[in-house]
Amino acid sequence: MCQESTKFKNVWTTHSASPIAYERGRIYMDNYQCCITSIAQEPRILYQKSKCAKSEKIEDALLLECPLGEMLPSPSDYKASLIVLTVQNWLLRLSADSGEVLEKVYLAGSCCKFFRYLSWDTPQEVMIVKSAQNKLPAAARQAGIQQTVLFYLAVFQVLPLSFIGMLEINKKIFGNSVTDVAVSNGILIVMYSMGLVRLYNFKAILEQFMEQPFDLGQEFNWNGQVGVVGKYPFGLPCNIKITDTPPLLFEASSLENAFQIGGYPWHYIITPNKKKHKGVFHICSLKDNALAKNGIQDMKCCSLEPDWIYFHPDMSGRIIHVGPNLIKVLKLKEVKNHADQMEIAEDFTIVANRENCVNNTVTVTASGRVVKKRFTSLDDDPEQETFKIVDYEDELDLLSTVAVTQIGADGRAHLDFHCNEHGILLKSIPLKESWDVTYSHEVYFDKDLVLHIEQKPNRRFSCHVYQMVCNTAKDDDP
Repeated sequence: MCQESTKFKNVWTTHSASPIAYERGRIYMDNYQCCITSIAQEPRILYQKSKCAKSEKIEDALLLECPLGEMLPSPSDYKASLIVLTVQNWLLRLSADSGEVLEKVYLAGSCCKFFRYLSWDTPQEVMIVKSAQNKLPAAARQAGIQQTVLFYLAVFQVLPLSFIGMLEINKKIFGNSVTDVAVSNGILIVMYSMGLVRLYNFKAILEQFMEQPFDLGQEFNWNGQVGVVGKYPFGLPCNIKITDTPPLLFEASSLENAFQIGGYPWHYIITPNKKKHKGVFHICSLKDNALAKNGIQDMKCCSLEPDWIYFHPDMSGRIIHVGPNLIKVLKLKEVKNHADQMEIAEDFTIVANRENCVNNTVTVTASGRVVKKRFTSLDDDPEQETFKIVDYEDELDLLSTVAVTQIGADGRAHLDFHCNEHGILLKSIPLKESWDVTYSHEVYFDKDLVLHIEQKPNRRFSCHVYQMVCNTAKDDDP
């Protein structure tokens, strides 16, 4: 792939009036009604369903892949499938190759009518279905009626699909200022309006407050209701009732609730909870909250788009800090002669190509008149090469970056592959299509393919597919 003679050729482009999604070699269009495989020499349709009614619109989706080395109850479980959540609160498992409905579960009973989000607690093992935030109608609020339940979470084990339980996030337990919740790696994360983030042991909550376990398809008599678990119209019982505040594992205050955990030993990243600190990141020990040596990272960017930071997804414990013209890969290491203290050190940097950029604040005209600029250009000035996307390709152990430069009315982008260990540039792939920096973009690198999904004005979407072409001397002959 990194050979000089290897090129990436734009082999296919399509446009859509609705968002385009990509999952593991499959391009989904028309609200997941059309599936196109990108693995073939040229993308082709795997299946095309008839246009669905608004009541069947898909709100969210997750790709489910077969675990290795496990005995599963159904032959269909050994093939990839797509779990989708519809606007009418149906959870469907679809064949990834045909779109056939393999399983269906009705979620909403009398407790909740607005499930909207799918996420993994443990990837490919435990799935969370989250409701939209419950809000009372204006008339009910004016009448003084209080809404105490903010969110509902339904928890499932996957392959085979089984119901673990449903719980509510209640103001009476977690406080009045809760704005959002999430579950990840066995941790319940509760976010508050004042920037506070609190962590709880999610597995312990399930075990402690489970009133009665239920299986999908089981007949039940629950709180005066008789029905079948996961069937219409009863849906799922809310069988996990949190009656007291669970033990707090950890809490931190951070601007916009931005909070991440990673590294080895465990550290977390926050931004001090004041607007003036936006773009300043503190890296602290999870054990004792001690700030690491050199643990305040501040690029001092003057840009419209903020810089961003996160723990490297390669499980190395490193940290990636991305600014408009600089990518810093940082590492945690012990302070010399202080084994109990950690410091942040630079592993390597990737710098945007701005060799031709001249940004003089003072210029002299042909007549000799001195002209002073009243402002300097931004660090993410569109006319200068600026990093827009940074990603990690785990199978090839490559760090990929997308950098964009505005040339006249057009934006020109290139996808670069860097050695993940040392940051050395290995390959650069120019993207043929213009890149409009005012709209959202996604770039995927998968095996021998590069996909660029972009949003255009008036909610138009495009997908560009590039195929790897290995040139040989024979190919170059006329």
